[in-house]
Amino acid sequence: MELSPREVALFEGARGRLEAIAYRLLGSASDAEDAVQEAFLRWQAADRDRIEVPEAWLTKVLTNLCLNQLTSARARRETYVGQWLPEPVLAGDPMLGPAETAEQRESVSLAVLAVLERLSPRERAVYVLREAFGYPHAEIAAILDTTEAASQQIHHRARQRVASGRARAQVDAAAATRIVERFLAAALSGDTAPLVEMLTADAVSISDGGGRAPARKDPLTGAIAIARFVRGLFTSTTVKRLLADGGHALHAAVVNDEPALLAVAGGRVVAVMAFDVTPDGVAAIRFQVNPDKLERISRQWAASEHGEPLARYA
Repeated sequence: MELSPREVALFEGARGRLEAIAYRLLGSASDAEDAVQEAFLRWQAADRDRIEVPEAWLTKVLTNLCLNQLTSARARRETYVGQWLPEPVLAGDPMLGPAETAEQRESVSLAVLAVLERLSPRERAVYVLREAFGYPHAEIAAILDTTEAASQQIHHRARQRVASGRARAQVDAAAATRIVERFLAAALSGDTAPLVEMLTADAVSISDGGGRAPARKDPLTGAIAIARFVRGLFTSTTVKRLLADGGHALHAAVVNDEPALLAVAGGRVVAVMAFDVTPDGVAAIRFQVNPDKLERISRQWAASEHGEPLARYA
């Protein structure tokens, strides 16, 4: 059935919310875009005269598309090369969704998106819809074809599994820049001591190259081990050669509500180093270098205002 201008406008008005839900559910901006496009095709093919509440119908369709995708994604993860990390998204991107509350900001952090991978698809759906979008359990039950009591139980279980016991430090753009500047200065100093000072004793470092870019296949744990790795990374001829190829620049940014260091070349983001900051220090560093997961952030970076780089290599 051909869509009327009003029906097109109705879907487009919901697109941002649908993309934000799909991104949190899938941990992938590109997969979220595909899911929303499929929801649009379902909307186009539906008997829309019989849909009483379009927003609820679209949310249900989109959520169930994501649940199906999560099930197949689990099989793909088993053959993924190296460590899998969520796709980073630049601050200000509408795909991040609502950010008025600490819970909403927390739900889109790379730390939480990585933890959500441990949940079952239904646990993930209930957690996202409740924590990030404030859906009442009655509506969640209708979306997932379950009972309100079951939704409450799933939510309680999911919250327990997501809770890390360690609070994240909320940082604004200025604070994020200071953290990144301090870390970069420490990394370039050639001394591990200032890096160790910034990290928690049990910090972890994870790299995602997806078999498409060089990256460590195993996580690193412990401040000293990570400090040595970072020092070697930033003082190695390999990185200098990478940065020299095409005139790379290093910029401070905020990614998924976390401070981040971006390597940019020719207007494209080629690497993201995101910092999970807690009151005790940097608890995790996540390196995203898989080019397949840097498409959207590259588009957003090219279209956004950004200041002078912290370092440039010709």
